[in-house]
Amino acid sequence: MDTNNRLFRFSKPEWLNNAAVRNAGVSVAGALFAVGFFFMIDAASFSHSPRNGSDVHVMFVDWIPFIFSSIGMLVINSIEKSRLQADSFSYSGSGVAWKARFVLFLGFSMLAGGLAGSVTVMVLKYLIKDYPIQTLYFGIANVIANALTMLSTVVLWVSQNIEDDYTYNLAL
Repeated sequence: MDTNNRLFRFSKPEWLNNAAVRNAGVSVAGALFAVGFFFMIDAASFSHSPRNGSDVHVMFVDWIPFIFSSIGMLVINSIEKSRLQADSFSYSGSGVAWKARFVLFLGFSMLAGGLAGSVTVMVLKYLIKDYPIQTLYFGIANVIANALTMLSTVVLWVSQNIEDDYTYNLAL
């Protein structure tokens, strides 16, 4: 590849172009999302148990940031990397690239909004009222769940868009 057409000075390592690395990335992304979802379920179930030392429970307001992060993850991972550069290749003239970039921006905005919303819920609902650590865990678990969803999204998008030299895309 010509060095004048590259975005970065350093090229991608060759070991990254491997189907096993791609599969491992998809598995790691799924595990990260599962752990994040586990934190949300754990906080919700613990808030309604008798061992919760307060009257504070995880309600729908606590789930809204995680829902936004999950929808953002779906939106981001629905976009193919080739669509972002579509105007310079086979889709010229139809404006596919700017539409894909806009949708990708909306997905990242939803993802960032979910993380910011979980921090806001933690501060306004749990930190300001000075609850004990058992109750503060509900807000911490919400932030952890959204951060893991964001990390999972990045890992999944990167691993799905790794180009493999031995992968053939056939189109009729």
